Amino acid sequence: MTKVSNPSTFRLYYSRLLHTHANLFTYEERKELKSLLKKYYESQSSTEIPYGHSLMDKLCIIDTLLNEIGLGKAAVLSVLLQELVENKQIESAEIDLKFQTSVSGIIQGMLRVRELYERNTSIETENFRKLFLTFAEDIRVILIIIAEHLQIMRTLDAYNSDNRQNVARESSFLYAPLAHRMGLYAIKTELEDLSLKYTNREIFKEIAQKLNETKRSRDKYIYEFINPLEEKLKELGYKFEIKGRTKSIHSIYNKIKKQNTLFENIYDLFAIRIIFDVPYEKEKAACWQAYSIVADMYQPNPKRLRDWLSIPKSNGYESLHTTVLGPQGKWVEVQIRTVRMDEVAEKGLAAHWKYKGIKSESGMDEWLKNIQEILENPELNAVDFMDEFKLNLYDKEVFVFTPNGDLHKLPKGATALDFAFSVHSGLGSKCVGAKVNGKNMSIKYVLNNGDQVEVLTSPTQKPNVSWLNVVTTSKAKNKIRQALKEIEFKDAELGRETLMRRFKNWKIDLDEGKISRLAKKKGFKTVSDFYQEIALEKLDILDVREAYLDLEKREASIDQPEIRSAESFTTEMHSKETVGKDDVLVIGQDLKNVDFKLSKCCNPIYGDDVFGFVSVTGGIKIHRTDCPNAPQMIARFGYRIVKARWSGKSVGSQYPITLRIVGHDDIGIVTNITSLISKEKNISLRSISIDSNAGLFQGNLTIMVNDIKELEGIIKKIRLVKGVKNVSRS
Repeated sequence: MTKVSNPSTFRLYYSRLLHTHANLFTYEERKELKSLLKKYYESQSSTEIPYGHSLMDKLCIIDTLLNEIGLGKAAVLSVLLQELVENKQIESAEIDLKFQTSVSGIIQGMLRVRELYERNTSIETENFRKLFLTFAEDIRVILIIIAEHLQIMRTLDAYNSDNRQNVARESSFLYAPLAHRMGLYAIKTELEDLSLKYTNREIFKEIAQKLNETKRSRDKYIYEFINPLEEKLKELGYKFEIKGRTKSIHSIYNKIKKQNTLFENIYDLFAIRIIFDVPYEKEKAACWQAYSIVADMYQPNPKRLRDWLSIPKSNGYESLHTTVLGPQGKWVEVQIRTVRMDEVAEKGLAAHWKYKGIKSESGMDEWLKNIQEILENPELNAVDFMDEFKLNLYDKEVFVFTPNGDLHKLPKGATALDFAFSVHSGLGSKCVGAKVNGKNMSIKYVLNNGDQVEVLTSPTQKPNVSWLNVVTTSKAKNKIRQALKEIEFKDAELGRETLMRRFKNWKIDLDEGKISRLAKKKGFKTVSDFYQEIALEKLDILDVREAYLDLEKREASIDQPEIRSAESFTTEMHSKETVGKDDVLVIGQDLKNVDFKLSKCCNPIYGDDVFGFVSVTGGIKIHRTDCPNAPQMIARFGYRIVKARWSGKSVGSQYPITLRIVGHDDIGIVTNITSLISKEKNISLRSISIDSNAGLFQGNLTIMVNDIKELEGIIKKIRLVKGVKNVSRS
C-alpha cells in the first residue's frame, strides 16, 4: 500500500510516469498537458481542491491504472483533465484533437457516476450496482473509479472517523465485489483487507499479529516444501518461478467465520504457485510435467484436482490446481500456470474468485465471456482491447429515482406512466404527467437511466383506452385494463339506474328480460354495453322508450297459451298437492285456488314479503314488497293491491333467482363460484352468463332455490369467495 504526502514522493511518481511509460505521450503532448494542468491548479486554492483530487492523488491513481490494471493514454488523460472539462475550461472534443485519442465517453461516464453519488442513494443495493455499471458505459470508467477508490482507501487515515466508516463500507459492498467480478484479484484483496481494517480494526489487528507471529514457521514450512520440488523442476529445463502466497487477512477472517473455528485451526493459510516462462505452444506440456513431479513427491487428493488447461473457463482462465499432503501431514494447495496465465488472472482478464465456486450474475458472466477475445487473439493487447470495448451490461433495464432518492428498476423503453404505476396503481390512475429532472414531461416520456421522476396527478384524471399504447410494462397494462373495466361497470350501473328512474317517471314497468332482448336487437353484445351507452348519452333515452314499448306490443300480440313459465314452479307444485292441502301462497282473506303468477320484474320466492296486484285480465301477479315498481303501483293503483303471504312450507318447490355478480377474474373465481353451488344439496345452477375482460367480470347467475333462507345462505357464501366484489339479487 502506498501513501503519498511529500514532494520527493511526488517527483518519484512523476518521474516513474515519464520514464516507465515514455511512449505514452509525445514531447509536444507533454508540454500541452503540463500547460493545462499548471493553468488549472494555479487557478485553484488549496481549499477548493477536494481531498483525494490533488495532482499527487491523480499520479497515484494513474500509477495504479498503468501498472496494476494495464490501461493507457485515454485513461490517464481522463483522470488528469476531468475537472477541466467539468469546469468548462476545455471541451472533451478539444482534448481528443490535441492528444489524438478519444476521452469524451470516459469523462462523460465519470461525471455521470459522480452525479449518481450526489443523489445519496444507498450503495448497498444491487440496483445501485446495476445503475453504476450502466452509467459507466465505457469499461474504463469502472476501472478508473475502482482505482480512485483504492487510492482513497490507501490514504483513509487522513479522513475523519465517520467518513472512514462510510468509505470502508463502500469498499465492502460495491468496489471489492466489482473488482472481484472483473478479475482484479490483487486490488480486490487489498480493498477487502483495508475495509476490514477500518470496519473491524480489532479483528484485523489480531489476525495480522498472528500472521506475523507465525511468519517464521510458515516461511520455514514453505521452504521445506519448495526446496526439494524446485530441484526436480529444474530438470525440466524450463525457466520458472516458485513461491508461497499467504492468504489475505479478509480471506482468513471469512474462513474463521464460515468454519466457526480459531485462527490456529486454519491450516491452509497459504498456497504454492509454480509459474513457467515458456512459449505459448509449450505451456500445457510444462504444466502437466510439473504436475507429474508434484504428484510423485507428495500424495495428491484426487478430488481436489482442477484442470483448466484442457478446458479453460468460459472467461478464459487457465491454470492447473491440485491439493497434496505435504510435510507434517498438512494439506497444501499447488497452482501451476505460466506467466501469461498468471498475468491474465492477476490483472483482471479473468475472475480469480470464480474458481472458488461463487456464481456471478448472468449479465456479468456474458460480459466476461467477451474478455476471452484477448486470449484468443495474442496480437491484441489489453490497452487496445480496452480502447475498443464498450460495456453493454443491463441494456434491457433502466433505473430512475423518486424525488426522495429511492431507486426503481423498469424495462428499457418504459414511460413516465409506467413509472407511476410501478410506484402505486392509484398514483398511475391519476397521472397527468411527470416532472423529470425538474422539467414537465407528458405521460409518454421515455425514461432514461438516472432520471429523477416526480409523478404529477389530478383528482379528475381517469385511465382511457389510449393509455394501453403508452405503457410497456405488463403491470401497468393490467392495472389500466382493470381500471377501464371498473369504469365501464360504474357507467353501466349509472345507465341502468337512469333508465329505471325515467321508466318509473313514465309509469312503465321495466322488464329486465325485455331490456336484454332490446339490447341484443340493437346490436349490443351485452346488456352492460347497452346501459353504458345510455350513461354516456350515446343512446337517446326517448328512442329507447319507444323501442321498448314497440317490443312490448309485439310480444303481447303473439297468441300464446296461458301456461306458467319455467321460472315458476308454483302451478306444478299445486297440481301435485293432495286434496285438502293448503296452497303455498295465501292471497287476500285466505282465498284459495286463485290464478296467480310470480312477477318477472322482481322474481319473488318462498319467504319473501309479497303482495298481489290484480291485472286487467283478472289474474293476480305477485310482487315483492321491495319491488322497484311497488311504489308506483301502490300510488296509482292502490285499489288493485291485495294482501298475500306464504303458507306452510315450500314443499319442494324451487324458484329461479338471478344473482348479479361482479368480481376479479384473476383467480378462477367463476370456477370457484360454480363449484360452491354444485356442493349445495337443495340448490342447482340453471344458467350462467358472464361478461369477462381484463381480469374483471360481471354477469348473471340463475339458480334454483326452495326459499329465501337458502337464497340468503348462498349469497353469504358467494360473498366470501376471494375476488368477489358485489353480489345482488336482480
